Amino acid sequence: MANSQPTPDKLSNLQLELLKLYPYTVSEEELTDIRQLLADYFAQKIDREMSQLWQEKSWNDQTIEQWKTEHLRSGTAQ
Repeated sequence: MANSQPTPDKLSNLQLELLKLYPYTVSEEELTDIRQLLADYFAQKIDREMSQLWQEKSWNDQTIEQWKTEHLRSGTAQ
């Protein structure tokens, strides 16, 4: 199965930091905990950014109801 993402020329700062963990062996339970920590971190970050966007745009429940009825298709085949 081919990878559809381009291969970067260099590692990101996150990848470099995670590579520092390679010498350590962790249990499956610890690995699951680490994955959950990373998932929680990025979920919280997205939540904060979305809250900020909602405030900046003054969005509310009425906005969501309005979006439900909007026609957003461009008319061109994708």
